[in-house]
Amino acid sequence: MRMLRPYTHMPVSTIASVPNLRDLGGHRGENGRSIRKGLLYRSEQLGHITDADMAVFNSLGLKKIYDLRTADERAALADRVPDGAVDFVVDVLADHSGAGPAQLLHLLEDPKAANAQFGDGKIAHVFANSYRELINLPSAHKGFALMFNELADADNLPALFHCTTGKDRTGWAAASLLTLCGVSDADVMKDYLLSNDFILPEYQPMIDKYVALGVEKEILLSILGVRQEYLEASFQEMRDQFGDIETYFSAGLGIDLAGQKALCEQFLEQTL
Repeated sequence: MRMLRPYTHMPVSTIASVPNLRDLGGHRGENGRSIRKGLLYRSEQLGHITDADMAVFNSLGLKKIYDLRTADERAALADRVPDGAVDFVVDVLADHSGAGPAQLLHLLEDPKAANAQFGDGKIAHVFANSYRELINLPSAHKGFALMFNELADADNLPALFHCTTGKDRTGWAAASLLTLCGVSDADVMKDYLLSNDFILPEYQPMIDKYVALGVEKEILLSILGVRQEYLEASFQEMRDQFGDIETYFSAGLGIDLAGQKALCEQFLEQTL
């Protein structure tokens, strides 16, 4: 068997303008085989890439970019697409009727109302419910099915998928794929929580601004960061509805066992 490379999840080092962009490879998956590096990336929105960083971004050789954002989010900030890549819209929240992180931030302009509505842990319950919807919404089934079917085709790789901050919709997409490919629950959660290391420093000025206005800091951290209980809510909903990850992919996303195997084989290192 090929020797496994050590796993160290770091963002693409010199793309400072997109700090939560990182390679999904490196985890040990099914039968001890590593997830291959350089094939699939997860990221936040791509509209802030600087001209100086674009050359490094181009060097990833991306063929497809899967944009999980809503129409309003895309209109607010369009992706900067690297040379040769196709930007593919996959709006997994098209059927969602509630407010996303960007909309929630507007509500913080009234600190007293925000603290009453979201304080004392209430905002965490809002987010946990939104993570359950990633399992249940028809648009989420349709969008994730489309993206994963595309990722099973080597002609679409290397690829990148992203939402706005690269932590919630992107977090579930990464977690479900890694789990399907045999990555341990602990490593899946570690990859998910790593977004805090990159997103929270990026949004520190915003956090400071609203805290100065009187908004409880925990509300901001709960909106802009990730928490273990959020991803656990998705997995619990997945188990409640489908039993296991394979049935979620087959019954929920319409990807049968042969399709699941084809998907994982794209990303698992080959044995000698």
